[in-house]
Amino acid sequence: MPLYDTNSIKIYNTLSGEKEVFEPITKGHIGMYVCGPTVYSNVHLGNVRTFMSFDMIFRYFKHLGYKVRYVRNITDAGHLENDDDVGEDKITKKARLEAIEPMEIVQRYTVDFHNVLRTFNFLPPSIEPTATGHIIEQIELIQDIIDNGFAYIKNGSVYFDVHKYNTSNEYGILSKRKLEDLIHNTRTLDGQSDKINPQDFALWKKAEPSHIMRWPSPWSDGFPGWHLECTAMSTKYLGDFFDIHGGGMDLKFPHHECEIAQNKAAKGQDPVKYWMHANMLELNGSRMSKSTGNYINPAELLSGKNDIMSKGYSPSVIRFFMMQASYKSVLDLTDEGLQAAEKGFNRLMDAIELLDTLKTDNTSTFNVIEWKQKCYAAMNDDFNTPILIAHLFESVKFINQLKDGSATLSTDDLKILKETISVFVFEVLGLVNVKKEASGIDKLTGAVEILINLRKEARVNKDFALSDKIRDELLEAGIQLQDGKEGTTFTTN
Repeated sequence: MPLYDTNSIKIYNTLSGEKEVFEPITKGHIGMYVCGPTVYSNVHLGNVRTFMSFDMIFRYFKHLGYKVRYVRNITDAGHLENDDDVGEDKITKKARLEAIEPMEIVQRYTVDFHNVLRTFNFLPPSIEPTATGHIIEQIELIQDIIDNGFAYIKNGSVYFDVHKYNTSNEYGILSKRKLEDLIHNTRTLDGQSDKINPQDFALWKKAEPSHIMRWPSPWSDGFPGWHLECTAMSTKYLGDFFDIHGGGMDLKFPHHECEIAQNKAAKGQDPVKYWMHANMLELNGSRMSKSTGNYINPAELLSGKNDIMSKGYSPSVIRFFMMQASYKSVLDLTDEGLQAAEKGFNRLMDAIELLDTLKTDNTSTFNVIEWKQKCYAAMNDDFNTPILIAHLFESVKFINQLKDGSATLSTDDLKILKETISVFVFEVLGLVNVKKEASGIDKLTGAVEILINLRKEARVNKDFALSDKIRDELLEAGIQLQDGKEGTTFTTN
């Protein structure tokens, strides 16, 4: 019998504003879509936290025995600078500044995204579609919306008619905003003269002559609207009505609100049963911002090469720190908080290593079954990782008592304790023993040094094609070779 039959989960549904008992549309199966990154720069640490929250949720669903189709997209086109349907595509702008192809920008930062998530021990999603790979589906979706009377064409662009939609539907149902308030608060922007109403949003934008990324459509050579991409990709792989749609709190409006409107306009039904939103990551009590300097990227946090933290922290310590807060809570990243998390993480790992050295008795002074049930109860209550971690430290205290001889545990209970800790620490929370991480780094260093020597031999033999191939493929894997007077060294992303 699968574990999901005996574990009833409650999920906070942003749509209803309440915790609801999770009942998948199809028994034993879950379809989950999470909005992925726009790949025009290095992945933001706040994005890492959002994706980490859904990685944990994905892990727990899999542990319970659900067959999960987890779709997380890559936005590689159509995301305008200010999300107001004006300005330049962020990827195109970066490509123009660096005088390279937009797809070079996409490739560079997609590789960075994957390397960072791999560093933090993320499981890969089931499907990772790209916006540029689904242009046909987006054009077909726009045509459905036009045919149903909820969009209009103006000078080669196509806009969603929010006011017409709102006559028979509720625009703002997710974010709890009223269209009347949006009308009152909308400012007039240059470049929006094609819209009937300022609140309307682009489904397709006609490309200006200078716009690099463009595709043919029935309306113009142009590119899709940002909101439309996720609707097309989520429904293609999960169906017109699926279980869970997740993302950061900042996407609730307008992005997710527009997704609901698009799906109802095209398909005549709500797209998602449960909407989930992960909250923001702050730095030293203030919003992270590159413009103010209150900012740190994942590589700087890991290496300690920054002016904010006293040192670098391991990926598992950072992950443990993030798991100490509910995914729905704002989390403040501080040096003091990371130091405390490091101490707690080390205590947990030390206790786990002690498990293999403990002696058993005929009796138990710790109710392992009750403790195990509390661990599941914490996760079943909207994935409450802070409470789960508190229960894990109950076991740490008991393990230390076993070591001191002030407590006893039976052989059967010790087996359950070991299995349960392993499940929740490594399988669900996704932590990795730092000592094992260090061992893995030593093995990696040895393997890379072999490749460096092979590359050196290739250069001596003037086989520059092989030399470049070794360098480029290591870079693709997140390992950058650096040639210097002292020889070749390497760094990892």
